[in-house]
Amino acid sequence: MGILSVQTAPKKSTLTVEIRGIKKSVGKIFVAVYRKKDDYPAASGRYKYSIVDAKAGSTTANIELPNDTYAVAVFHDANDNTVMDKNMFGVPIEMYGFGNNARGTFSAPSFEEAAIELKQDRKIVVYIK
Repeated sequence: MGILSVQTAPKKSTLTVEIRGIKKSVGKIFVAVYRKKDDYPAASGRYKYSIVDAKAGSTTANIELPNDTYAVAVFHDANDNTVMDKNMFGVPIEMYGFGNNARGTFSAPSFEEAAIELKQDRKIVVYIK
């Protein structure tokens, strides 16, 4: 007699990210989620992402994810060139924000500072500056 093994998919939930502080209805808003500390905050390391039209005031992105802990990073690509533009010193010149509205001093906040726990459908608000 064999053993029947049933694997169930990890439970998924929807993370709703409301982005506030958008100055103009131009370009796109990029919302990236990172599952691993070592991948954050590089664009190449994002686990999943959503791109939505920028709307003056606020806009919302929904991302379905397996329940877990994720760091969230957002930026307003106002000139629609798909990258976070920076000045010659490497300082971002486009508006951005992170989960928990964490802000780093001379770099992005840590994974832990920008992390949220997703156990069920959840909404967070990220203010971009």
